[in-house]
Amino acid sequence: MKKSIFILIFCLFCNLSIAQNTWVIDPSHSTVEFEVSHLTVSSVTGYFTSFNGILTTEKKNDFEGATVTANIQAASITTNNLERDKHLKEDDFFNAKAFPEIKFKSTAFKKYEDGSYSLSGILTIRDISKPIDLDIEFGGIVSIENMKRAGFTAKGSINRFDYGLKWDDALDSGGLIVGEKVDIILKVEAVKQ
Repeated sequence: MKKSIFILIFCLFCNLSIAQNTWVIDPSHSTVEFEVSHLTVSSVTGYFTSFNGILTTEKKNDFEGATVTANIQAASITTNNLERDKHLKEDDFFNAKAFPEIKFKSTAFKKYEDGSYSLSGILTIRDISKPIDLDIEFGGIVSIENMKRAGFTAKGSINRFDYGLKWDDALDSGGLIVGEKVDIILKVEAVKQ
């Protein structure tokens, strides 16, 4: 009997020690931004307004080793210009009807001595999946109204041609109207479940 109780307590302890913590991205306090060169002399900033994501970690207040999944609705793109936004949803760029979701799945979440992180994963735009690395600035964790919230700012870049965002009109003076490098800026607030 004592042996059975000991085994039961041991199993319960093991389950508690490997319990997963789930954090859900709060879209009302997060942004998915991008910036791309325009006419080689300036840049355009845009946003996706519909997205969701989950971070799962085995550590209580540390995200090293966490897994991240996120989905962005391609049709939610906005650059505050209706004509340009319509073009971005067409086949020259995202083809939002045929490929409604942009997807991300992490492959590594590493922590550095200074408290910053790096996030690596697979980004899928249209039907093309490629690896991406993001530098993460960790804003910390706060408790408010009996809820824990964590903040992150992630930055990285992609070559849009690698993902089939193929529109490539050029200027008479040389250079592309829309640059090939796209900077990605994610400002994320996640709520612990």
